[in-house]
This record gives sequence, structure tokens and C-alpha cells, in this order.
Amino acid sequence: MTEENTIKYVTCADIGGSHITVAVIDLDDHSMVDGTLIRLEVNSKATWANILATWMEALTKSNSVLGSHVSHLGLAMPGPFDYKNGVSFIRGLSKYEAIYGLNIKQLLAEELNVNPENIKFRNDAEATIAGEVLAGAGMNYHNVIGVTLGTGFGSAQFIEQQCSDLNLGSEPFKETIADDYLSTRWFLKSYFEKTGLSLTGGVKELAEIAADNSTARELFKEFGDNMGTFLKAPLQLNDPEALILCGNIAKASSYFLPNLKKHLSTNIKLAVLGELAPLIGAAVLFQTNPINQPIT
Repeated sequence: MTEENTIKYVTCADIGGSHITVAVIDLDDHSMVDGTLIRLEVNSKATWANILATWMEALTKSNSVLGSHVSHLGLAMPGPFDYKNGVSFIRGLSKYEAIYGLNIKQLLAEELNVNPENIKFRNDAEATIAGEVLAGAGMNYHNVIGVTLGTGFGSAQFIEQQCSDLNLGSEPFKETIADDYLSTRWFLKSYFEKTGLSLTGGVKELAEIAADNSTARELFKEFGDNMGTFLKAPLQLNDPEALILCGNIAKASSYFLPNLKKHLSTNIKLAVLGELAPLIGAAVLFQTNPINQPIT
């Protein structure tokens, strides 16, 4: 029996632009171990030492619940990132500038006293879609495209039991790229341009006022039109059985889904696992079963 066959628990982290979410995942049934979920705010514009210290705090708190050392670690990370070697190349995105060029795998291995070979990384959007296909909204489908709607626009495709990052957010759209129109910052920028007001609570705040605010409703409709217009071509090209909407913006889907559906004939599903999806998607990197393994 190989070492991989004997792995039961994997400590997994989802690295967001303003937070880290950690939990221990049981590979036997892809469930979260009770009491291990830790979510901490992260100042992604801080020094690399401060960023690492916050990550370490979350990881060690989650690990401590089991009362024994968890020796395998899976991380869902935003790109650009060298996922095989664990080196960050994030730059020009107003986050994590300080960790550019650093070997995160080696730093975490030293801090946690873990073999570097037992630390694996996966694109965050790819991990999210993999998790939803394995245990959520994408179950029983063979060809799925998923998008993550949040601080950025992530995308991935699951097909023939493999999941891979599509990186559609970097594709040209309108004046710049899709990520500039299908993310939180588009809402903030557009609302400010129309009203002169800043949204401190992000898209969540916009959704909360939308029932009584025509400007907010119009922005959601425009967002749905933008996403439908952009996704029409890649969906026609890849012909998925379903499109899964993930991320915090998807929670406000009632305001943009009607406009999105005007442009697309694809079956649209809403994610059901929430913040657990990328953690499960990162955990399965340690399974010998090829399902949901990234295409390399």
C-alpha cells in the first residue's frame, strides 16, 4: 500500500484576496472534520512575513482540533502562480505583491515542519469547480464549466474526469479583459460612477439595497448581460452539460440570472458547497483516484 492510499486527513486552505479559510478534510467521504473550520481576515497588502503569520495562525488553529499532526496540506491559490513548485507570481493585482517570487511551499514546510512533497497547490477556481463536481452542484455531470464570481473572475472546466483552469478572466472583453467587468471591482467602480457613493460592503451591500434602489438593480442586470455576452462563445465551443455559478456574487443571482439566461441556452446551476468547495477540490490532489485531478 502506498503512502497516498493511507492518507485520511488533509489540511486545506483557500487563499482569498482578503481572507484565508482553512479546514481539515476527511478524504474517506470528502467531508469537513467538525470544529476545524477557521476563517481569518488577511491584509494582502502587508509584508510577506505578516501575510505568512496570518496563514500560519489559521493553519495551526485548524490542525490543533484533531489533537494530532496533519502532515498533508492542500492550498487553493489565486494566480498567476507556479502550482507545481509553490512559487507566487502575483503582481499588479493590488494583492499579495509582497510574496512575489517567494517559494511558499518551502516557507510553509519549514514553519509547519512538513515534508515539502506533502504540500500541494491548485488554482482556486479550478479547486472550487472540482469540489462542486465531486460533492456539490456538479455531481453526475461529465462535462461542466464553472465560474467563480468574487474579487476576480475565475473559470475552470471539468471533462473526462479531469478539471483544469480556463483562465477566461484574462480574455479580451469590451475595453479591457473579462475580469474587469465580471468582478466585485466592476460593481464598486460602476456604482461610484453613477452615484458618487462608495460601497464599503461590496456586492453584498449592493444586493441588500437592490430591492429599493433602481441603480443597484440596473447594475445587476448589466452584469448579467455582460457575463452572458462574454460566456456565449466559450460555452458554444466547449458545449458543457451545465454552467455552475460559484462565489460571493452568485449569492445575489436573483438580480442578474434572468439577464444572463437571455444570452445562454446552457443549463445553469448555483453552487451549493460555499467555502467548502475549494477545500475539497484541494484535498483530492492527494487521492490516487484520477477523478478531478488537474490536467498537467
